[in-house]
Amino acid sequence: MRYKDDTERSESSGHQKRPRKNRGVPPPATFDIDALPGSANLTALEAAAVIRRTPGALEQWRRNPNHPLKWRYVDGRPLYRVDAMREYLAGNVKTAKSSRPHSVPEDGRATRP
Repeated sequence: MRYKDDTERSESSGHQKRPRKNRGVPPPATFDIDALPGSANLTALEAAAVIRRTPGALEQWRRNPNHPLKWRYVDGRPLYRVDAMREYLAGNVKTAKSSRPHSVPEDGRATRP
């Protein structure tokens, strides 16, 4: 049986579409991270807003125990301390990739074919 649109289908079958998570970069943080005490905790969404990454990126980073951005779990939810965020931001000033071509060795001499 064909339905004219999804609303008729969802109402008649009793199924509702599950809302999808917004996996994009959240809007900039509405608070000043420098004004917060170092012991304050940020949620994953707040931390993503501060460093301008997606929550999914933070989720991937949490799979690597050696990642420089440190977190801890409280009641099963990841929380990021403000002092850890500041430390990460201070050590991560250069985020752009190097403009040096792959063929140039570390000492700066170009290789000849």
